[in-house]
Amino acid sequence: MKTRIMAFVIAASFLAILAGCQAPSQGSKTYTPGQAQTAQSVYYGTVLNVADVQIQHEETGAGSVGGAVVGGIVGSTIGGGRGKKLATTGGALAGAAAGSAAEQARAMRPGVEIELEMDDGRILVIVQEKDDEYAVGDRVRLIESPDGTMRVRQ
Repeated sequence: MKTRIMAFVIAASFLAILAGCQAPSQGSKTYTPGQAQTAQSVYYGTVLNVADVQIQHEETGAGSVGGAVVGGIVGSTIGGGRGKKLATTGGALAGAAAGSAAEQARAMRPGVEIELEMDDGRILVIVQEKDDEYAVGDRVRLIESPDGTMRVRQ
């Protein structure tokens, strides 16, 4: 019984840690501390095309490792002798797969690809997290930070 309670506590802790491993936002309304209070360039243009995309953030591997640990602990509470070893191994493998899938799902964010014709004639495509709606023909601002990142704003 104590082992099952311990397994539950470890699983809950792992999920809390995984929830805290949120990838930084790449939306039009989110700035990094280095971009705040910094002069940025503004250009104007017209939206030519808009397409929904998915932004895949890098995975750290924490999901696989944590899932394997939790799965191994949970598996070790099952059976005895050789069966216990098989259950521990199976639990670790299943936990690693589940943890990896959970991390991958958290790493995907909805995005938008916006094609712009700038007032100076340049054609640009900017991909950012979907935090606003854009339509063909919209007049927008393109904001360029000193670090080279760009964002489209209404």
